[in-house]
Amino acid sequence: MNTPFHLAFPVKDIESTRSFFGELLGCEIGRSTDKWIDFNFFGHQLSAHVKPEELAQANTNAVDGKNVPVRHFGAVLEWNQWHELSEKLKQHGIDFVIEPYIRFEGEVGEQATMFFLDPSGNALEFKSFKDPSQIFAK
Repeated sequence: MNTPFHLAFPVKDIESTRSFFGELLGCEIGRSTDKWIDFNFFGHQLSAHVKPEELAQANTNAVDGKNVPVRHFGAVLEWNQWHELSEKLKQHGIDFVIEPYIRFEGEVGEQATMFFLDPSGNALEFKSFKDPSQIFAK
């Protein structure tokens, strides 16, 4: 098992953040106050801090013909888990920044990927590799 990472990021409010990460994404909720909340984000520690003045729309770079938000975070899921989450998000009417699709199909690093925003406008990417050995392939 890899050592978990920790990421702190700004949000506009606790309740929409709790609902999105806790209920929709299924992240276990840790400690919290009215100013911050911790989540078990697929084995990693996320700390969402209420700081709306820190929020800004991410600029994009072209990757595989798509405009990928430069500032984003997310998780690499198992293949079936990624597809289950993709379907769940579609059923909940998530407005995708980049719809779920297979990137670099037939090439080194082939992956399933999708981008969407949390309620505060933070960009998230979830991806999966059919062949996990391709995660760091060149």
